[in-house]
Amino acid sequence: MDVTVEVAGEETHEVTVAEDATYADLLAPLDLSPHAVSVLVDERTVPTNQPVESDHVRVVRLIKGG
Repeated sequence: MDVTVEVAGEETHEVTVAEDATYADLLAPLDLSPHAVSVLVDERTVPTNQPVESDHVRVVRLIKGG
């Protein structure tokens, strides 16, 4: 399955994953941690352990600080 992964404020990537892949599997080739980002499909956050059901996702980096 080919998925377009748009990293907010950065580049857009084409990622190929297995049919049973999860959204976390989309992050690995981009060297992104599921703990450091939110994955959005149709502007709604989806759990990273959910199977991929869309051919376009948007990834937003979370900001931590104090």
